[in-house]
Amino acid sequence: MSTVHNESLVRSFVKSVSSYIPQVEKPKKKIGLSEKFIWCGIALFAYLVMGQIPLYGVTDSPKFDFLAFARVIFAAQQGTLLELGIGPIVTAGLLMQLLKGSELIKLNFKDPDDRSLFTSATKIVTIIVIVAEGSLYGVSVYGHLLASPSFIPILVAQLVGSSLIVMYLDETIQKGWGLGSGISLFIMAGVAQGIMWSIFSPIPAQDGPVGVIPYIIHSAAQGDMSNVLFRTGQLPSIFGLIVTSLVLLALVYVQGIHVDIPIVSTKYRGFTAVYPIKLLYTSNIPVILASALLANAVFIGQMLWANYNPENANPVFNYIAQFDPQSSQSPTGGILYYITAPRTFEHALQDPLRTVVYVIFWTGIVTVFGRLWVELGGLSPKSAAKNLLDADVQVPGFRRTQSSVQTLLNKYIPAVTIAGGIIIGLLAAVSNVLSVFGTGIGILLMVDILVNYYNLLIREQVDVHMPKLASLLGRT
Repeated sequence: MSTVHNESLVRSFVKSVSSYIPQVEKPKKKIGLSEKFIWCGIALFAYLVMGQIPLYGVTDSPKFDFLAFARVIFAAQQGTLLELGIGPIVTAGLLMQLLKGSELIKLNFKDPDDRSLFTSATKIVTIIVIVAEGSLYGVSVYGHLLASPSFIPILVAQLVGSSLIVMYLDETIQKGWGLGSGISLFIMAGVAQGIMWSIFSPIPAQDGPVGVIPYIIHSAAQGDMSNVLFRTGQLPSIFGLIVTSLVLLALVYVQGIHVDIPIVSTKYRGFTAVYPIKLLYTSNIPVILASALLANAVFIGQMLWANYNPENANPVFNYIAQFDPQSSQSPTGGILYYITAPRTFEHALQDPLRTVVYVIFWTGIVTVFGRLWVELGGLSPKSAAKNLLDADVQVPGFRRTQSSVQTLLNKYIPAVTIAGGIIIGLLAAVSNVLSVFGTGIGILLMVDILVNYYNLLIREQVDVHMPKLASLLGRT
């Protein structure tokens, strides 16, 4: 009785609070594909412009970049209005998904009221995270870098305000004005921007232009092509371009591998389809979770080092992490050194033990997170079987009971979860070691998003050209 009462209170609280939060209205009529592209372009343009506007009042860059290992995931730009990027939205979304998947909150997504309640609760949590992260980041990271302590409220307002704008840009796209989600769009744009910069940037570096193409032209004009394949430091090279291309092809291939389970509709006689179980069953969520864990580990390591071991003289803290006082972004020793990627392929060759340990650790942690996400994210054979039955379909040759369908799914889902985790973990780790453009994690995210957008465009074409089929599939 108490549980029911508490649940009712939570529902009332969410409904009452959400009534005071501005909402993006859904389009009153069907939006054409061209108009959706326009809205996506507007949202993307606004996001990219925000990434070029520096934070007002900040006089210097922080000594540490606490989000360095997660900026690709969060589509964030240090020192700009996109300092936090989509981090608060992703954090709140994952938290709510974990609560739903673990059944700590009980909602029936077939009920429109429950879906609306979940969306409203997620938005409230997102705003709370935005205010918390904006305040913490403004005071702790940038507080001592401001022209005056009185600028702290202005800085916090910038961080919170820009993150709220990002939240509403994402909501605008998700509500049907655009395609897919703003989060996916912003991540994809950020990674693509990094790749294009590595290929075409004319900005000068120590040995010539940063971009691979301008560097090749520069080297040919100088009559010296000896360093074209490999370059010193972290500068893009032809080798990196080749590896990036190979990783992209490998990911596209792996994305297409799946097991198809035939299903038939119990509602529409004669309607047959397949239920695909992809090799990358958990998508890139395990990589995101592993990256967040590693980013937090490095953050804690940096804090401990800065406060208790700035000279690397404490033998106890040296086991945890060591940093170079002149360049303290990446660990130079300790446990953190072995579980973070070498900065360049050259560094990987100089310390093969670190490279091997990193690849094994990363592959293992991604696989573990994949297994956990299946159970907590509502992707287990039990949950999948329930979803199939709720969708009024059944598997030919099997009784329409949850236990029989679950038995069938048990043959595939655990296996593809482990195999997919190992594959995606290896690809991410090896890509980071080989210094692919856009980082290994960024490439993984971009390919996954592009595949999803491709499938989304196909569904949009079905809606336009075959409306009756779209209606049959449950889309209006």
